[in-house]
Amino acid sequence: MKNIFFIFAALLFLSPKAFAQDDIKVETVIDSTLLKPYVIDPLAPSRAAFYSAILPGLGQVYNKKYWKVPLVYGGLGFSLYNYSFNNTEYHRYRDAYKDILAGRAVTGKLAGLDGDRLLRGQRFHQRNRDLSMLVTVGVYLLNIIDANVDAHLMQFNVNDNLSFRPNMEQNELTYKYAPVLSMSYRF
Repeated sequence: MKNIFFIFAALLFLSPKAFAQDDIKVETVIDSTLLKPYVIDPLAPSRAAFYSAILPGLGQVYNKKYWKVPLVYGGLGFSLYNYSFNNTEYHRYRDAYKDILAGRAVTGKLAGLDGDRLLRGQRFHQRNRDLSMLVTVGVYLLNIIDANVDAHLMQFNVNDNLSFRPNMEQNELTYKYAPVLSMSYRF
């Protein structure tokens, strides 16, 4: 019995290599999403906000949300255009009002207006000019806030294991059913 064991062991360990299966190639597909470590960069939101503060829209480019850049520049451009237009009109009305106070004749489009109308037009365009500057500052601040919030939201773990599901549950005190939103996490 011992001899058979030694013979079997010798044949097993000393047998020549079999090359018949070298032609078969096995490809292993590795899911890249499973290999990526879940990394949280705590400086990413502040970096995105800083970039947007330096150059509007740069924080959106840093977050790879390129479609938001035209919205930022459209909002800033429109509000700055309104500021420029209302500032020009304000100065036209103000100069015409000064001409009336000095006793000179008003020329151009404002020739037929009296002092009261020139004063109201001046106040109207001054108010719109100031409002346009507030809108410009608001769009600039929203640009910074959007870059910061978007960088924060990019760090949230959103996968198939996390889900929200509406449900009806019974209240233990009143025994009435109420809609609830339950969260489940599968491992």
